[in-house]
Amino acid sequence: LWLGQDGFDYAFQADYATLWQHEIDGIREVAGHDPDCEISLEYKPNEPRSYSLMPDAATTLLAIREIGLPNLGVTLDFAHVLYADEQPAFAAALVARHSKLLGVHLNDGYAKRDDGLMVGAVHTLQTIELLRQIRRDGYAGAIYFDTFPDMTGLDPIHECEVNIATVKRMLRVVERLEKDNRLSTAIDRQDAVASQAIIQEAMLGPEN
Repeated sequence: LWLGQDGFDYAFQADYATLWQHEIDGIREVAGHDPDCEISLEYKPNEPRSYSLMPDAATTLLAIREIGLPNLGVTLDFAHVLYADEQPAFAAALVARHSKLLGVHLNDGYAKRDDGLMVGAVHTLQTIELLRQIRRDGYAGAIYFDTFPDMTGLDPIHECEVNIATVKRMLRVVERLEKDNRLSTAIDRQDAVASQAIIQEAMLGPEN
């Protein structure tokens, strides 16, 4: 569920407590209809409404906790997460801790709107970090591409092929990183300089 229309545009437009209660009741009714059907919530800060009721990971997880049904989870859309001013891997870690990840939409953007650019076009490192995080958290679901090739006249088939190839390359980088004990040591020390050097080496090869 992407609850894009659920929100408001003006101060004094809505009773926020009532609006939130309607949201909780509606999602609970949908999720309670068939306990064997998983229902995933995809958040986005705004658009088409000026303010969304599900704008970020924390608010979405709060709603899931309040509803309290086990078949609820979260879909992370990479561009939405950037738009919410979140670090994608951190959002994924929070979802894994407090709920479950049910879907991943890969794309990219400049974090000012939902650009729907090709995977890794802007935030390559953050995409690799997200792939590493969801792998460590045991995500085994599908990875979708929510991109907009038609907006700029790109060949959608070729764009999809390149996205698939890019993700496969990124997953090979993740494999190399997972076998490199230096990275876990650097992360334990929060040594960003060392971790960046290790990641660049895994991506681009050794210096010589």
